Amino acid sequence: MNYVIDQGWAFYWGTSEWSAQQITEAWAVAHRLDLVGPVVEQPEYNLLSRHKVESEYLPLYTNYGIGLTTWSPLASGVLTGKYLSGIPPDSRFALDNYKNLANRSLVDDVLKKVRGLKPIADELGVPLSQLAIAWCATNPNVSSVITGATKEYQIQENMKAIDVIPLLTPDVLEKIDAVVQNKPKRPDSYR
Repeated sequence: MNYVIDQGWAFYWGTSEWSAQQITEAWAVAHRLDLVGPVVEQPEYNLLSRHKVESEYLPLYTNYGIGLTTWSPLASGVLTGKYLSGIPPDSRFALDNYKNLANRSLVDDVLKKVRGLKPIADELGVPLSQLAIAWCATNPNVSSVITGATKEYQIQENMKAIDVIPLLTPDVLEKIDAVVQNKPKRPDSYR
């Protein structure tokens, strides 16, 4: 990577779906050889998948200044609420290639959490998708949130999540945590 950086073809480099241990090892090698270490990680992060970002990576933020470019803020569309009444025929999960993902994603516990988030979004007057994306963006270690869409209107809708961020007060965030009940326990050294 240093060759690419030295040529001016890139300013920095990052990782995608690496463990905290792998990133720490990369930094140790970079330090030992006077190279540039990774400055960004690209993990999955959403209301249903939080452990890596909120627990495993904690030392990386302060030790190496790692930032995050997260993906799947809508958990493959599950956090839009569109699967609460079954699988719509024009949705991703209706495709043969996505049947296994649908079976893993649309379990009762997950759908119960999505149903519980809907009243919070309604109280704020925003779509569930915007609430979910804005929630990801409120994490101070998240530099950017990669969204995906299959239709143009979804892109426009998703970008409005920026207006929802100020609505996510500590009280609202507590309500969200009470519904999803998966906030990782933080080690005492990071409280």
